[in-house]
Amino acid sequence: MKLIGIVGSTAEVSTNRKLLSFIKKQFTELFTLELVEIKDLPLFNQDDDQTNSPEIQQLNRKIILADGVIIATPEHNHTVPAGLKSVLEWLSFKIHPLENKPVMVVGASYYDQGTSRSQLHLRQILDAPGVNALVMPGNEFLLGKSKEAFDEDGNLIDQRTIDFLGSTLASFVKFINVVSALAGPKQLPPEDLHATGKIATTVEGVDMSDDQWLEKAAEAVGAVSGNTYVQLNRGLLTVDQINYFLDSMPMELTFADSNNQFLYYNLRQEAHEMLAARVPGQVGNPLANCHPEKSYKNVEWVIQQLRSGATDAVRVHVPKQVPEKYIVHNYQAMHDENGEYAGINEYILDFKPIIEWYLQQTGQKLVGNEDAVSSASVHENSDAVTSASVHEDKAEPATTTGAPEAVGVDAVSSASVK
Repeated sequence: MKLIGIVGSTAEVSTNRKLLSFIKKQFTELFTLELVEIKDLPLFNQDDDQTNSPEIQQLNRKIILADGVIIATPEHNHTVPAGLKSVLEWLSFKIHPLENKPVMVVGASYYDQGTSRSQLHLRQILDAPGVNALVMPGNEFLLGKSKEAFDEDGNLIDQRTIDFLGSTLASFVKFINVVSALAGPKQLPPEDLHATGKIATTVEGVDMSDDQWLEKAAEAVGAVSGNTYVQLNRGLLTVDQINYFLDSMPMELTFADSNNQFLYYNLRQEAHEMLAARVPGQVGNPLANCHPEKSYKNVEWVIQQLRSGATDAVRVHVPKQVPEKYIVHNYQAMHDENGEYAGINEYILDFKPIIEWYLQQTGQKLVGNEDAVSSASVHENSDAVTSASVHEDKAEPATTTGAPEAVGVDAVSSASVK
């Protein structure tokens, strides 16, 4: 279960931030908590609409994809701070991510009453038309004298306070589960596999389906090549060196951007020799062009899991009529410097040499029948190798850029990652 914790203070030093940070590290058995700051968000002004700004949209997406939200509010003049009120204005102006979203209110105050009045006002705001959050009734946690409540490591000192906080959070988790059961399965936004949208790096004016897309797009943007240097985040390489580096990888690499456009693969071998065939003319294509239509649903499912943050990686074992290989497709989410989804790094490799090397180095042996490589456990926590199984029909899963045969959704969704 993933929750978002909104720090309702814009102060550099905040006991409400401390409270959420303590919850994040103390109650990992209940949920994962991502803290969100509001101090850099613009003040609400409907005459200067910032709804589509990256900052507001990032918060919007995080809330939509979360199972629930915890808001920690200070108390300023018997009510919520102006910064928190401003954020809630943005989240109920043209976008409504809090609608029907389970929300828990907590608060820390330097004084005895522990934000009781600001929490009351916040509950009223969250119940307002346009916000329509599902605030758990009762279940209040008010931390008074918060300056003295934490030790130097940021931990709450009083055990009774910790126990009570734990009980309120456990109740909130139950509340989320009830709301989820009533609402039914979470519907993730559909994926545009035809890449009809546009992102900052989209090359316009060149047909994505053109077999010469790479050459035409490179000319359109004045792309560098050869011995021209490229400054990376921790290195300085020429374009040639980058190609040497990527082509030497003992795996097949593919890059598809956040607009679902296939932009790159490391051309190590001809298509018929690859674990998953790619051809030069596919580069630049929308992902829909790289798969048979019957596999779209499976491709969409993989991308949805990665884009939504449900997981950072999906692994799928692809059985082929090649008994000496154990081929695994790995779909890894990529993110930019702001943590925004930037696309998929798909890397494909034969795991069998790695497993054999591991066994040789450790002196361990596989146990089981002749299919031990695909069913037996090397180590108790080997899910990354063994749990990404495909059903008995032996059909191939949908890959990000190749065009193998499609499978049922279960064959893709059974690929679990720890």
